Order: sequence, then structure tokens, then C-alpha cells
Amino acid sequence: QVQLVESGGGSVKSGGSLRLSCAASGYTSSNYCMAWFRQAPGKEREGVAALDDDGRTSYADSVKGRFIISPDNAENSMYLQMNSLKPEDTAMYYCAAALYCTDRGTPLLTPNSFYYWGQGTQVTVSS
Repeated sequence: QVQLVESGGGSVKSGGSLRLSCAASGYTSSNYCMAWFRQAPGKEREGVAALDDDGRTSYADSVKGRFIISPDNAENSMYLQMNSLKPEDTAMYYCAAALYCTDRGTPLLTPNSFYYWGQGTQVTVSS
């Protein structure tokens, strides 16, 4: 049974940092595409960052240069390092996985490309 469990969310001030973790079980995460999505109240779920099994990454324009997605294959986990956080980064953050997610060499950031989801971890950034 595939499970994804997020952790590391919390409340920080603008300019601060957080590192989210996603622990995978029931499959080998290094063989899968994995991604982070977020959803703020009243808004649609949006892709933040994705990582495919070849190590290719993609980022939403709003987080480029601030967030870094990385794998920890030894721990069957994935991380999202979030730096220079802004109030508009406030959202529930979800980890997601799929066997394939790459289109023309770029991991996709569309929710319907992924079929395994975690329960989410809340990130709140205050000004």
C-alpha cells in the first residue's frame, strides 16, 4: 500500500525558511516522479516543484530561486527546502507521486499527472 506522509510545516515570518519532508512507503521513491503541490483557501491546487526519476526538476515561476526539491533515496524520502518565504506562500502543502510525470524532458506540475497523495502539511508565513 502506497503512503506519503508530509512533515515540517509550521509558522514563520516573511524571509524565513522551512524544510518540508515527504516520507514514502509501499514503493521505491527513486523510481517515481515526486512533486510538491500547495493549495491556499479558496484557490486551486498548484504545482510547486517536481522531480523525476532521472533527477530532472521543474519549479513554478513563483518559487524559482527560493525553493529546492531534492530526493533522499536512502530514506525513501523527498524534501522541499523553502527559503525567503513570503506571505503568499501560505498554503497547505501536499506531496504527490506517480510512475511517470515527464513530458518532453520536463517533469509536469499538473495535479492530474499524479495519483498518490499525502494528507498535507500547513505552512503559514506572516509579514
